[in-house]
Amino acid sequence: MTTLSPENSLSARQSASFILVKRKPPIDKTEWDSFFDENGHLAKSRDFICVNILERGLHPFVRTEAWKFLTGYFSWQSSQDERLTVDSTRRKNYKALCEMYEKIQPLLENLHRNFIETRNNIKYQQGFHEMVMLFQLMVEHDHETFWLFQFFLQKTEHSCVLNIGVGKNLDMLSTLITFLDPVFAEHLKGKGAGAVQSLFPWFCLCFQPAFKSFDDVWRLWEVLLSGKPCRNFQVLVAYSMLQMVREQVLQESMGGDDILLACNNLIDLDADELISAACVVYAELIQKDVPQILKDFFL
Repeated sequence: MTTLSPENSLSARQSASFILVKRKPPIDKTEWDSFFDENGHLAKSRDFICVNILERGLHPFVRTEAWKFLTGYFSWQSSQDERLTVDSTRRKNYKALCEMYEKIQPLLENLHRNFIETRNNIKYQQGFHEMVMLFQLMVEHDHETFWLFQFFLQKTEHSCVLNIGVGKNLDMLSTLITFLDPVFAEHLKGKGAGAVQSLFPWFCLCFQPAFKSFDDVWRLWEVLLSGKPCRNFQVLVAYSMLQMVREQVLQESMGGDDILLACNNLIDLDADELISAACVVYAELIQKDVPQILKDFFL
């Protein structure tokens, strides 16, 4: 067992503290513009901006530009002129990829008879089409949608990709439940291994169906991109959601299918409330002698 550092402990308390006071208004265009100097370089630190995004969120008029920094589409150290160059390059590279795909698609269709069906099934099963839609609503151009989505997957450590991040998230969720809530963990264990594993749609869709609006979805996703208060915050979010049905599950001695149904009934959630709850879980976690496996995962 290892105890997390005092610096991280302080960060956790600070990240959770905003639930105790009325949240400040989100970062609007005027404030966002004030973060830059006359050459378009950021005058504020990346950490300062990310903490503010965690605690306050982004106004819709700011979100598109801010996400380009959060995803890595733009470098945090870039100037305005450099960003114009980067955007032009990304546009050209996207066009080249599209042209290459158009050339090789007939070959793939000839070599693999079920190519189109298989391709569509993979996109559907992973829920990527639903996630991409939210990126399309946010930005104006196809090349922006493509690169932002690619970088989103990378920045979130492919947490919503089957056979890569989803399985790891579910395993860590089980480990977290065992560590923080052994009574609940024992109940879930008694109902079979599939009780937690059946929650994979939460991660595949990055919690999108649980929220009452697209703004709530974007609000959570930008927190995940900020890396605050920790890495792999999505598992703390899932834990917080599972706690919402905990008493019902225990009282009714629910099994896997019933637990999944109860979790699927978690809809119209408020993103700020869920983020606050997950920050409280992190603050609780940080005060304990944390197993190395959890420390490595969240830090």
